[in-house]
Amino acid sequence: MAETDLKRRLAERFRAVNGDHPMTDADDAYVDGQFVALEDLCAAEGRDPEEVRRLMLERRLPLPGYLRSDGREMVPADLFALAAEAGGTERLPAWFTAHWSDRATGQEEWEAYLSGRYVCLHSVTPETIRRKDRLTAAITAAPDEPEAGSAPWSERLHLLIDELDALEPMFTGYDRLRFGGPTSRDICVDAMRARFPRP
Repeated sequence: MAETDLKRRLAERFRAVNGDHPMTDADDAYVDGQFVALEDLCAAEGRDPEEVRRLMLERRLPLPGYLRSDGREMVPADLFALAAEAGGTERLPAWFTAHWSDRATGQEEWEAYLSGRYVCLHSVTPETIRRKDRLTAAITAAPDEPEAGSAPWSERLHLLIDELDALEPMFTGYDRLRFGGPTSRDICVDAMRARFPRP
């Protein structure tokens, strides 16, 4: 199959998942600093970009995180790391979902991983996904705790916020369009720091 056809199909799948939102110059600049072009990564790792596109379309690797305004598929630099750790793309689904004790949750996370929308983490692994979930839940619940506002509570809250801050990139305007509103960083890092400043 011609390269242009696979690339077109991948772009169509990407837009079906994320919506058809324009990428601005600022979005492109952000993505250039956080991700690498699929073809560049494949060249560096000795892989065929057509084969990688096919694996993405077959739901054996995640979709690109972004499509630049010029159409380049932008992917994380560690795109192939989880498959390598699992022993190949054939073993990746079972290896990935086994990190959750609840099978349904593991399958939901696998679907989310395949969507390429886990651009909310510097490194996407089952461990960082689970840690982010725990952190966002704890930060969101913190204002309702009985000791809210106390010095020890504030110290604990900011430790959680700082840890989430370290896990997450800054995001860009495009992300707020495709996710339909504020990002987890907006809600759990920036807004919480503004609402509860460090003492």
